[in-house]
Amino acid sequence: MDTSVSRPELLLVADAVAREKSIDRDEVLEAMEQAIQKAGRAKYGHEKDIRATIDKKTGDVRLSRWTEAVEVVENEETQIPIHIARKFKPDIELGGHLIDPLPPIDFGRIAAQTAKQVIVQRVREYERKKQYDEFKDRVGEIINGVVKRTEYGNMMVEVGRAEALLRRDELIPRESFRNGDRVRAYIYDVREEPRGPQVFLSRTHPGFLAKLFAQEVPEIYDGIIEIKAVSRDPGSRAKMAVISRDSSIDPVGACVGMRGSRVQAVVAELQGEKIDIIPWSPQAATFVVNALAPAEVTKVVMDEDAGRVEVVVPDDQLSLAIGRRGQNVRLASQLTRWDIDILTEAEESERRQEEFRRRTGLFVEALDVDDVIAGLLVTEGFNTIEELAFVPPDELADIEGFDESVAEELIRRAETFLVKRDNEMNDHRISLGVTDDVAGIEQFTPQMLVQLGEKDVKTLDDLADLASDELIEIVGETNMDEDTANEIIMIARAHWFDEGAPADGAAATEADHD
Repeated sequence: MDTSVSRPELLLVADAVAREKSIDRDEVLEAMEQAIQKAGRAKYGHEKDIRATIDKKTGDVRLSRWTEAVEVVENEETQIPIHIARKFKPDIELGGHLIDPLPPIDFGRIAAQTAKQVIVQRVREYERKKQYDEFKDRVGEIINGVVKRTEYGNMMVEVGRAEALLRRDELIPRESFRNGDRVRAYIYDVREEPRGPQVFLSRTHPGFLAKLFAQEVPEIYDGIIEIKAVSRDPGSRAKMAVISRDSSIDPVGACVGMRGSRVQAVVAELQGEKIDIIPWSPQAATFVVNALAPAEVTKVVMDEDAGRVEVVVPDDQLSLAIGRRGQNVRLASQLTRWDIDILTEAEESERRQEEFRRRTGLFVEALDVDDVIAGLLVTEGFNTIEELAFVPPDELADIEGFDESVAEELIRRAETFLVKRDNEMNDHRISLGVTDDVAGIEQFTPQMLVQLGEKDVKTLDDLADLASDELIEIVGETNMDEDTANEIIMIARAHWFDEGAPADGAAATEADHD
């Protein structure tokens, strides 16, 4: 028996909606099927598995009830025992379905309204999905749009058929737009949210400046010139590092343009933001010097482990290097990804002399030598007693004014000092109550053990309760890295998991005796 009903007008509606919303006709028909299905469940029972299909060529609507064949029935509304199902359909398998056609339903006012809501909701979901698919691969592009409305300073921008969000904090300071104004912005993120996919725009993102230059400078668009880094103080000042793949093309000159025409076009879009274009260099020191332009630099001292760089400038260049409210050095630091400390030549000289006096005093006191010998050691690059104690005698004897006997005597005094200091530290450690189990951890120096005792970390349990950053803070960042701290904490926790085993260093000692 044919229980379908011909509704060719559904196809006409589906075609119209598909054209208007620019979505696929099949997706509209699927939404209609779900709407009819919902109306069918309202009539025959929400617990039943009611399904609707629309013939895509004729518009025929079929409604049917699906019942699954199972071994054990858990839901009588949607399942049937397999042995009963085979009475109606002998070849049915477990998991198969009996399909019972249902008579077509007449849509009343409420059913029609419900169906309309379902269709509208599904069409809106398809629109959102299409919007996400359209923009998810466009992150990093510049887009033009029209301001549609403003909510609490945040702007909804119409971009084609979609909407994008331009938040107030992503606008350049002091700039404002009204409804209907055209705006150019950078797509920095596209993500799906509970209310649907959202496209996020920015006019303060460093990528916005880079893309504006790519539009103005053909050499950047063609890949001859590459923008390596950008830092911005939006609306005020920016720095951009560039490099040329062609030695015959000046990257800075190409970006500036004839009489500054190219850079001025970008400056105008960014509300007068001043832009420093500098040559990028693979040499970190050179790059830092370039980044601090227009200030002159006389000396650069790099600390790669700490990611810091000390820059020495002439006294009259200090304010220029730092910039107004620290702007120049801050932008240079963001550009180079180095922490930059600015010193004048006078400050650097005074600090160097103070450091020389400190180190000289250390050697005078520890080795019982005069200022001349101590000064020679510091001048030759010795910073600690440990360095002196472990240096080969012949290397020390090569210093002008020293001979082999002097070198051996200095090394002997350094070793004696270290032994004495370690013994004193060990006694202090014991007086503080730091246990031998903790002292047996080989990564600890006597000084570290004293530092632990002063912070009431005295037993393996005390040590095991610490986090790695707490341990590093106690012993000093320069003395321990995170990996070593984690390793020590795991050693301290070992006895928690094996109470019968001897703790830490004692384990090795007992094993040796065995």
